[in-house]
Amino acid sequence: MTPGNNGENTPSAPQGDDDPFGYLYEDGQAAGATPPGGGGGYGYPGPRSSYNQVRAVGDRRPAYGQQTYGGQQAYGQQVPHQQAQQPQQGYGQPNAHYTAPEAQPGGAPVTSPQYAPAGGGGRGRGPNTKGLLIAAVAVVAVVALGIGAALITGNDDDKDADAGASSTPSQAESVKPSEKPTKKPEKKAELPKTDAKALKLEGGTTTASDVKGAKAGGGVYVAGFDKVGAQITWTVDGIPKAGSYKLWVNYGVPGKDSNATILVNGNKQTRPLNMENFSHAKEGDWEKGWTHTWALVQLTKGTNTVTLSCTQSDLCGTTGANIDQMWLKEPGSAG
Repeated sequence: MTPGNNGENTPSAPQGDDDPFGYLYEDGQAAGATPPGGGGGYGYPGPRSSYNQVRAVGDRRPAYGQQTYGGQQAYGQQVPHQQAQQPQQGYGQPNAHYTAPEAQPGGAPVTSPQYAPAGGGGRGRGPNTKGLLIAAVAVVAVVALGIGAALITGNDDDKDADAGASSTPSQAESVKPSEKPTKKPEKKAELPKTDAKALKLEGGTTTASDVKGAKAGGGVYVAGFDKVGAQITWTVDGIPKAGSYKLWVNYGVPGKDSNATILVNGNKQTRPLNMENFSHAKEGDWEKGWTHTWALVQLTKGTNTVTLSCTQSDLCGTTGANIDQMWLKEPGSAG
């Protein structure tokens, strides 16, 4: 090689045995390269004295003593006769002898895994634990109430059973009402009332009907009660009980005040019957002088006599009065 000459532009391939490793390559083999010792090299037929002999790059045939799985042989395993005759399976191609687990007898279907959706919100993150907790508490509460009701019912049943065993009610017993019937107040009996014509007249008294306005039947009243010694008596029956009663008297005066003594069963009462001119009639006007008054009297139960008497100390002896009606009332009641 001379200066300025860098040799051949393209290196030539080694020929023959110039390359000691030429037998490893296909172009070296084509050029006649042989392995040392004349024996069959990797990928060549011929005897081998060692298992550690090298192979040509790219040769994928199984080595001696290796067993194939799915077309490939493992190192140091014997190749069965049937497997040795099966063609090798190319890379990336499906294995004709492979059976999917779901296709095998009794195999379970393969399902794709379920994933919770990503993102915020209680529904996307998983189960609603708050709702489950509330439901669990509600279930516990219902169970507790049921147990309590069962215990109470059981106690009541036991009590009923004990009561039934201790005493057996007769059929004659009636069920008592839940509420007592309302007791109606007793209607008070009407106390007696009388007209002038039913009175006992003494001392010059008489009946008349000349003055209009009397309330008694027929307009009849007692006249002549205008002098000392005049008196009228009312026999009263049916007094329910002893006590104080109001003696009401309907009377008429000639526009002036008058009064009279009261006797009950012959006994003089403490106060006289006051017969004032409550109607404010003019003097001498008997028709406008009709009015009424009352006084307390002490009566016994049953029958009593009530007498109005004109005595020396009473005004009736000079003023006079006409007596129309007489009646009794309970104390505190109006006439």
